[in-house]
Amino acid sequence: MPIRLAVPNEIAPGERRIALEPGVAKRLIAMGVEVCMEKGAALSAHFPDEAFEGVKIINTAEELYRDADLIFKVQPPTMAELDMIKDGATIVGFMEPHKNKDITHRMCEKQLVTLAMELVPRISRAQSMDALSSQAAIAGYKGVLMGADLASVFFPMLTTAAGTIRPAKVIVIGAGVAGLQAIATAKRLGAVVEAYDVRSATREQCESLGAKFIDTGVSADGEGGYARELTEDEKQQQMDVLAKHIALADVVITTAAIPGKPSPKIISKEMVANMKIGAVIVDLASEGGGNCELTEPGHTIDFESRVTIHGPLNVASQTPVHASEMYAKNLFNLISPFITETGDLELDWNDEVLAKSVLLCEGVVKSTRIRRDEGITQ
Repeated sequence: MPIRLAVPNEIAPGERRIALEPGVAKRLIAMGVEVCMEKGAALSAHFPDEAFEGVKIINTAEELYRDADLIFKVQPPTMAELDMIKDGATIVGFMEPHKNKDITHRMCEKQLVTLAMELVPRISRAQSMDALSSQAAIAGYKGVLMGADLASVFFPMLTTAAGTIRPAKVIVIGAGVAGLQAIATAKRLGAVVEAYDVRSATREQCESLGAKFIDTGVSADGEGGYARELTEDEKQQQMDVLAKHIALADVVITTAAIPGKPSPKIISKEMVANMKIGAVIVDLASEGGGNCELTEPGHTIDFESRVTIHGPLNVASQTPVHASEMYAKNLFNLISPFITETGDLELDWNDEVLAKSVLLCEGVVKSTRIRRDEGITQ
């Protein structure tokens, strides 16, 4: 029997993305899936209902959820949404279990199968499913545009009748997907770019994009492609070297984040105080508290009328069309291998990607990473 997929309106404040786009909807329908979407759910991402040919448009969330076997979401479900979802359904989206323990507990009670997009392993086969990377690329791009908008200088070198304007100096801290996209965007805008990451393996990637790599002598390569936490001595050594470079920067873009943990504090108040007057910090790690100790997530502050510190949240949502397209394709690539010829869903827990992406199944937290982080032993 064909599975019934439900895509609701995202009700989290400021969320403009949607977990479906017309092209993905068409592919799912061709596979025999019954695709349903809440009325007007995609308007915030600039997709009208009529663009979803073959999709059943449902007037209310309650009606949408009532018979849904599979649910695609961007943000974690709320308690009110969970009350509408039938027991045993499968839900796929960002779950943020570290922040939403009550939500996780309620999903366990309802015996939901929960696939968390932030748990998708960063292996070659799962690249097309990696929503953290697709959304981080957007954040890196937008972060540089924010920096350019807030900056008091041009990014490119300009030769004018009034003389030559020197290019801006931009420093990108963190060379993950967001950081590499920030480097590429800043270079396209004509800035002189320096980059830093505690993972020594990123040097070649930064330099291939035209950035000069800042070598602090500290390496913190960790498991799964993420950085490990630094010792106090390593943090001090890192800050001493970075401080000299940051003091000369026009714009600093910070992107260093560890999923499920507070963002590491890399830029101290003293470092900010020594920056050039008119300098800008765009802290893309604000979701985890920020890489700058002065960052106020969700706000833009003016430190001592000297440095502007911008702490944007949910940056990918500011580019909702392409963010939704990329995210919907991530979901499709994760789920489609397990859709049968009759349009049913048969999850194979022997599949490496699926086994590592599952958060909950049969009322139990299955993720090894989350069990370890939360100290779950049963």
